[in-house]
Amino acid sequence: MVEAVGFDILTLLLVLTLAWIFGNGAERVGYPALMGEIFAGIVFGPAILGLLQPAEFLDIFAELGVFLLMIYVGMEVDLHDLFELGPQALMVAIGGFILPFALGYGIGEFIGASLEEALFIGIAMAATSLATKSRILVDLDLLDTRIAGVLLGGALLSDVGIMVVFAGVLGYVETGAVTPMELAVIIGKALGFFAVVLVIGDRLLPYVWQRLETLMQRHGFVDKTSVFSVALVVALLFAYLAAAVDLHMIIGGFVAGMFLRQAQLDEEIYTHMHDVIYDLAMGFFAPIFFVTIGFELTLNVFTQQLDLLLLVIAAAFVGKIIGSWLFALPTKLSSREGFVIGFGMNGRGTVEIIIVSIGLTAGVISQEMFSILVFMAIFTTALVPVTMKIGVDWLNRADELVYLTDDAQAEVD
Repeated sequence: MVEAVGFDILTLLLVLTLAWIFGNGAERVGYPALMGEIFAGIVFGPAILGLLQPAEFLDIFAELGVFLLMIYVGMEVDLHDLFELGPQALMVAIGGFILPFALGYGIGEFIGASLEEALFIGIAMAATSLATKSRILVDLDLLDTRIAGVLLGGALLSDVGIMVVFAGVLGYVETGAVTPMELAVIIGKALGFFAVVLVIGDRLLPYVWQRLETLMQRHGFVDKTSVFSVALVVALLFAYLAAAVDLHMIIGGFVAGMFLRQAQLDEEIYTHMHDVIYDLAMGFFAPIFFVTIGFELTLNVFTQQLDLLLLVIAAAFVGKIIGSWLFALPTKLSSREGFVIGFGMNGRGTVEIIIVSIGLTAGVISQEMFSILVFMAIFTTALVPVTMKIGVDWLNRADELVYLTDDAQAEVD
């Protein structure tokens, strides 16, 4: 028993150490840490060296990592900003979803996949990464440009839309519904869940939180730690509500994060809670999840299914760019701006990898397709900094890189 516990601790130590080394290495060269963490899992896991192996306790930590990570992702989304976003961001989000989703579903049909697997392929190809975009825009000093505003707004809307569609698809997978009426009921349940929690989170939660804070202060036990504990209880409550309508707990964590941001907490307390959730997710639990993702990948796809891998990567890359560009054309964005925004929307990341990992766990997609979709996420994300830099230089040469101050002045004139 003692030897087993000691082995588990050694395994955890190795996982976290490798995640830290490879994650920091990835960030040093301008890529998200998750890419380095997945690479560590591939190299040291069963795929190559075999020094690390899957373990039940790692799976538990990984699930906690996914849950905390989705709370954090939700806390990065401002609902009020979503409602105030301009038509450009909305159109980019729609275009960046429809075409890659359709191409992914079409590929599933072409290879003879089941309806459930084809839907998962479509969602994976339609996903995008808000965190990746934010980092790249900062690195390129573009946060005060029009393309940055549209890109971040489109990513926010896309994240929420992906979660709604994923909720409907997951409900279909769980119930095995096949008729249009049953599918409509499942999608209706997912939309109903979001509508109910919108009322609870945006209207009821701030009121309840203020009353609870007053009660805690009256009895002298309000502090940052207590508030953090209450925040976790709220997140678990939303996770339970999601599970009650046959949705995954990560959807509850995501919406809980959004509403915790709107709960009108004291700024110092909210900042502490945000930082603790970030540190727990990104510093401990999430790296375990991404390393164990590497355990599940198979390198056989590069030799046995290379044609399918290349097809998926090409369709994902072209579909996201062309879809974003086409739907940006009717707006005041220039054609070049639409293309560059498409370059930025092309990076997948956390949400996509979580979704396909759930598909693998649920038995909806095969290990080979899981590997293809994760490698697609890695390759498309790796191309974003390069293509964005080329695109921004292109805009500069054409004198079409519009800064927000210039855009506002043009509207006044």
